[in-house]
Amino acid sequence: MAQNINRRQMIAAAAAVAALPAAAATVLRVDGERLKATLEGLSKFGRPEGGTFADGVSRTAYSAADIGGRAYAMGLMREAGLNPVIDPAGNIIGRREGTMKGAKPIIIGSHIDSVRAGGNFDGDVGSMGALEVLRTLNDRKITTRHPVEMAIWSNEEGGTVGSTAFAGMLEPGALDNLYYGITLRDGLKRIGGDPERLAQAARPAGSIHAYLELHIEQGGILDKARIPIGVVDGIVAIDRYDVTITGFANHAGTTPMPGRRNALIAAARLIEAVDSIVKREPGRQVGTVGQLAVFPNAPNVIPGRVEMTVELRDLAESKVAELGRAVQARAQEIAAETGTTISFHRTENIRAALAHPAVQSRIEAAAKQLGLPFIHLPSGAGHDAQLLATLGPMGMIFVPSIDGISHSPKELSTWGDCANGANVLLAALLAIDTATI
Repeated sequence: MAQNINRRQMIAAAAAVAALPAAAATVLRVDGERLKATLEGLSKFGRPEGGTFADGVSRTAYSAADIGGRAYAMGLMREAGLNPVIDPAGNIIGRREGTMKGAKPIIIGSHIDSVRAGGNFDGDVGSMGALEVLRTLNDRKITTRHPVEMAIWSNEEGGTVGSTAFAGMLEPGALDNLYYGITLRDGLKRIGGDPERLAQAARPAGSIHAYLELHIEQGGILDKARIPIGVVDGIVAIDRYDVTITGFANHAGTTPMPGRRNALIAAARLIEAVDSIVKREPGRQVGTVGQLAVFPNAPNVIPGRVEMTVELRDLAESKVAELGRAVQARAQEIAAETGTTISFHRTENIRAALAHPAVQSRIEAAAKQLGLPFIHLPSGAGHDAQLLATLGPMGMIFVPSIDGISHSPKELSTWGDCANGANVLLAALLAIDTATI
């Protein structure tokens, strides 16, 4: 379960900085400068013309920049002896064999596609960090017991398309959905996938030993607390609703105030209700009204209809459901007060994905071994790890995002924090390789 970030945790983490174990000096570490160079090299694909690393990247899935970035990554994977292949879902999979016959693979990785006008760390740190871990094993001539697969998942930003197909959960009709003007079907073809063989990309439940994903936090908890490592408790559940408020459109100048059925007034009260209901008890739950459309949207007409979204997130599915009931109950009171009708249609019901306790304990041990303070926290954003959790034990490692900024050219994590995350990934991988989970 998620743990709140409290003063006791922060004090304990700060104390750990002053008491680093002597063994930390001898722990196997990645080449931080090489990781930095790899990330800088990837940033050239989708960079604004004439721009620099600081200007961010637009490397949306299926774009020319995405294709170029994928080719760059596959070249590096070949150099590392991973023999990468593109599966029917467009995922890039490389494999490093282990010594134990018939052992299930440990999978590490993330994604490299971005949002428009995004940054150079979301997904990239986990993907290039995974590569750096395997390069380090090569450098030290270390062979694991389990095979290790490195994955670069396709189109994470457009709905975790590649990892959803890998988990065998992508609905056939989803291939007809548009993403930046191209269907997923045509997009997969463009990056080397094969939508006609999509089922062949799926792995069965229980087929992996573990999945580890390194990622930037995309929030400000670690940065604010000055703590270098986050041990993720899980990825939150999400309920999203399309809400329609129906009033009556009428002349703005001739309709008396007492007789109005103003849908926008009802919407305003509902927006305030979502905020107050979500905040009325302590916790990490969040609620958002992110879209609003007003009809007829004219300056001299009372709004007769409003369409809006309500999204609720928390690691506890029961809390998300409870919040949804509370918001809908308050909505009906608002409807009665304003002479409107309010209807809710749930469009998304994403289950929470909890990290496996044994994997979490290996991540914790890795951070301690390296002398890196850590805290537990949930992931409020979705990740490919959600889908991999349906195939086997899952764990995530977060590193700080400066000022909590993400999905922006200003997205930034320090090179030292990126290397710290990769070092924890490496140590956790080696521990999980010898563990029974």
